[in-house]
Amino acid sequence: MTMLSDLLSTVFDRRVRFKVPKGEDARSTEELADALVGAAGERSGRALGGRILDRYDAMSDAEKVRFFRHLTDAMDIDPGAVRECLATYEAEPGKRTYRAFMEASEPRRQALIRSLNGVPGATGRLVKMRADLLRLCAGEPQLAALDLDFRHLFASWFNRGFLVLRPINWESPAHILEKIIAHEAVHAIDSWDDLRRRLEPSDRRCFAFFHPAMPDEPLIFVEVALTKGGAGSVQTLLSEERDILPAEEANAAVFYSISNCQAGLAGISFGNSLIKQVASDLSAELPGLKTFVTLSPIPGFAVWLAERMTDFEADDLCALAAHYLTEAKRSDGMPLDPVARFHLGNGAQIHRVHAAADMSEKGIRQSHSVMVNYRYDLNKVSVNHEHFATTHAVSVSPEIRSLSAIAAKLMTVEAH
Repeated sequence: MTMLSDLLSTVFDRRVRFKVPKGEDARSTEELADALVGAAGERSGRALGGRILDRYDAMSDAEKVRFFRHLTDAMDIDPGAVRECLATYEAEPGKRTYRAFMEASEPRRQALIRSLNGVPGATGRLVKMRADLLRLCAGEPQLAALDLDFRHLFASWFNRGFLVLRPINWESPAHILEKIIAHEAVHAIDSWDDLRRRLEPSDRRCFAFFHPAMPDEPLIFVEVALTKGGAGSVQTLLSEERDILPAEEANAAVFYSISNCQAGLAGISFGNSLIKQVASDLSAELPGLKTFVTLSPIPGFAVWLAERMTDFEADDLCALAAHYLTEAKRSDGMPLDPVARFHLGNGAQIHRVHAAADMSEKGIRQSHSVMVNYRYDLNKVSVNHEHFATTHAVSVSPEIRSLSAIAAKLMTVEAH
């Protein structure tokens, strides 16, 4: 922890000490960007990068789009140069020709983004820049290449090896707790008292990934309930009247909410590493924990069911949900449900479904209140992940398999 603290302190110091030189620069932001790519000196490069980022922060949406267009068009690869370098490498493989090919095939805008990241404190600003790009490029499909460049670089910068797992509790700094409230995306936190009920009791845990370059910004966080035997209702888990369980008496850890905090990191996967790391850490802390499951929403279930059945009983909902999770597929063979894709891709198993598990307006609307447990068996997640990644095979419990078969018969009757 001392080494980590020193690292974080260094990041803070670099961010605080750096200031953009005073004085105006008559060049346009696009001209500054071109100059930054060709800048040789570190000091001059930081000054240029700081000016560009400051100007970007002051831009309107229309100005941001124009800036993005410049990066896409004027800083693209030269296909002719790429073909020529590739032909040279094919004819004469070697370090020199391969380097030339690498340089030709990398867009200048990637070099620009890397140079901008050399400005202290710039990583978070670049994440916000990509959030703007995602928000604004919906009507600008030609900007998709620029987003791929951001995503390529962020995948390296936010590699698991750089991430720091930190527990979040009631004693955490207020500015961090405020972000947990703001970014909770599954079960809204209504007040500070509500947050306290999720963080302070001995049978509650919360963990978040941080990046050393963004020490005040959680990237993703997970909320965990320590229970006996799992959980089948989010209202029960979050009830104000519930009895608090001593942590050492728990035998199950329930991951009931996972929320991404940075829109600019969309598509950069942290959840896989987060859940497995938290499960591993909790196992070490509390050896009595034997079961690790989620209590997850089924966001597409109600819409899917409405398109196939209009006459069903409430008692049939669990079977129908099991069938949806195991059999409803996209054209590429992947599960239709996005939450299922996430957890199955992590190596989890569809373990159990629960009726009347989320009685909120959102829960009723999206899944008729049905929720699902995905089980993370740390001895099997790697094998499950491999099967899912290679063949789209879905790991299911015997209970889910039986329920899905019942639903298939119900749907056959409905169809006739």
